[in-house]
Amino acid sequence: MPMKKVYVTRHLAPQAMQQLRKHFDLATPRHDQSLSQRGIIRGMRGREGLISMLSDSIDRATITSNTSLRVIANYAVGYNNIDLEAASERKIYVTNTPDILTETSADLAWALIMSVSRRIVEADSLIRSGQWRGWAPTQLLGSDIWGKTLGVIGMGRIGQAVAMRARGFQMRLLYFGRHRISSRMERTLKAEYVPLRKLLNYSDYVSLHVPFTPQTHHLIGPRELEWMKPTAYLINTSRGRVVDERSLVIALRKKQIAGAGLDVFEHEPKISPGLLKLKNTILLPHIASASSETRIRMGEIVFRSLLAVFEGHPPPNWVNPF
Repeated sequence: MPMKKVYVTRHLAPQAMQQLRKHFDLATPRHDQSLSQRGIIRGMRGREGLISMLSDSIDRATITSNTSLRVIANYAVGYNNIDLEAASERKIYVTNTPDILTETSADLAWALIMSVSRRIVEADSLIRSGQWRGWAPTQLLGSDIWGKTLGVIGMGRIGQAVAMRARGFQMRLLYFGRHRISSRMERTLKAEYVPLRKLLNYSDYVSLHVPFTPQTHHLIGPRELEWMKPTAYLINTSRGRVVDERSLVIALRKKQIAGAGLDVFEHEPKISPGLLKLKNTILLPHIASASSETRIRMGEIVFRSLLAVFEGHPPPNWVNPF
């Protein structure tokens, strides 16, 4: 039988690409860069499967442009970039890659916490610039992590993994979200469920782990930033639009909060110029899941989702049951 035709919008890890090419008639963009809507529509024409990235806007027009499409496998945990209603109307399966990113993303959140609080990037730059003149008692003073208070907003899989790591630093743990975790998990994490304002009032580090929805758009805005301590740090590895970036720049400039560690941005890949000029920020190019092991496993999940649909089975990680 002829191989099923699949289009992938970006080049994945070599091991993932090899597996996909072995089982499918795989088409890829000529250049490994983000595609326009027109580019995605052109590339997926006549294809039965689409592997999309979180940065791809798979809207109604894109979905309805291809009558052959049977499955959209999103190479990400989030899927707010896909019009689920349009896909469901046409009986097109939409899948994601949950769970596999949890520990890697939690590691990166902690990398941001430690880097921004201890001014690691500034220290590295000082050494590389050749301007370091030796140890000084007031040089690059940062903030402690051990024994401080961590506030986790969104206690899902990644939020819990971040919280679990806080135990090693003997931190007080506060959390807020739509739902409380089980009392057993609260005891395990030594976590206290509190209203958002209290979390922001008392936390030394605030780490965001919520999906992007209409309810979480600008969850952290000027009011919430005012609630935070002037010595507190904001960490965002979730979605850029959860934070009002303009208000964050103002708060950082005024030293309303001590700093921010960001892996995502409101209008990425565009970044507010104000953020780039601030020394009390760590800015990363959306690399929370960027470990070789994780990206290979994500490719495996995408492959299994496509294979299941083409073999006539409901795929794993199916997010739009119809």
